[in-house]
Amino acid sequence: MRAAIYNPYLDTLGGGERYSLAFALALSEAGYKVDVAWKSASIKKRLEDRFGLDLSGVNFIRDIKKGDGYDVCFWVSDGSIPLLRARINFLHFQVPFQNVNGKTLLNKMKLFRIEKIICNSHFTKKFIDSEYGVDSLVIYPPVSVAKMKPKRKKNWILFVGRFSQLTQAKNQHILVRNFKKLYRTFPDWELVLAGGTEVGAKDYLHKLEREIEGFPIKIIKSPTFKEIVDLYGQSKIFWSAVGFGAKEEKEPQKVEHFGITLVEAMAAKVAPVVFSAGGYKEIVTDGKDGFLWKSEGELLKKTKILIEDKVKYNALVENASVSSQKYDYERFKSDVGKIL
Repeated sequence: MRAAIYNPYLDTLGGGERYSLAFALALSEAGYKVDVAWKSASIKKRLEDRFGLDLSGVNFIRDIKKGDGYDVCFWVSDGSIPLLRARINFLHFQVPFQNVNGKTLLNKMKLFRIEKIICNSHFTKKFIDSEYGVDSLVIYPPVSVAKMKPKRKKNWILFVGRFSQLTQAKNQHILVRNFKKLYRTFPDWELVLAGGTEVGAKDYLHKLEREIEGFPIKIIKSPTFKEIVDLYGQSKIFWSAVGFGAKEEKEPQKVEHFGITLVEAMAAKVAPVVFSAGGYKEIVTDGKDGFLWKSEGELLKKTKILIEDKVKYNALVENASVSSQKYDYERFKSDVGKIL
C-alpha cells in the first residue's frame, strides 16, 4: 500500500507541518509506504531536529502527482480544492479560510473525489464548513506530551512560536511590552522567547532585539526539539498574545487555530496565560487549567496571581498536565486509523 503527503508549507516548520508529518508516521505505522512531496530531501533532517521525530520510514520525493497511483493521499489546502487522484483522498485545512469562493460548482465537483475533509480544531471547522458548504471532521493535532517533563523550575515566563509575522502574527512585541511592566514589581523574573526564524522574520527580530536591551529577556532562534523540551521543563509560566488586536470573526486566520505549543507547556506543568481567542479557548478552561486574557491589564493581573499564590499555581499546573494528555500521539493515531 502506498500513501502520499502534500504540504506546501513544510519549510516554515510550524504546527501544521508537524501535523502532516504525524499523519505520515501514522500511515507508515499502519503499513503504508509513505512519500512526502518536497523539492529537496535535505529538509528531512531539519524536520526531525525541530520536531523530535524519527522520519526514517518516510520518503521525500519531488512530486506525488496529485496522488495518482497511490492508495491514500493527504493534502494540505492553501485555500483551493485540488483534483486529487488517489483511491482515498483526505483534504486538510489548518487555516480557517474565508471569502475564497469555496462553494463554486467546480469545487463541488472536486469534492466528490475527497473522502474526508479534516480540520485541526472546531474553531477552524466552523469557518471551513461555512465557506465550502461541507461537514468536516476534527482531528486534533498530536502533541508529544510524554516527552514534556517538568524539571527544576526557574522564574521564567516562556513563549514558543515562530518570529515571522506573515499571515498570523505571534505578537512577541506585546509580550515584551508587558514584561517590562511586570519587571518593575518582579525583578527576579525573566522572559524567554523561542521560535523559528526561517521565513519572513529578519526585520521583526531586529526590532525585538532593540526593544529588549537592558532587560532580562532572551531570544532563542530556531531551537531544536531538545532545547524546546528543556525550556518547557524549566519554565513556570507560558504567555501568548497570538490573536491580540485581530477581529476573531472577520480575521480568523490571524488568531491561533489550535495551539500545539500551549499543550506542550501544559504537559510540562507550565501555567498558561494566553489570549482568549481561536483554538486556545478549546484547550484552556479559564481558572482551572490556565488563564485566558482579553486585555493587557488582565494579562498582568492573572500573571501576578500565579506568581504570588503558590497554592493556586500548583493546582492549576496539575490540572493543566492532566488536560494535556488528551492530545497525545496515540489518540491521534487512533483517530487516523478510524478514517482509514
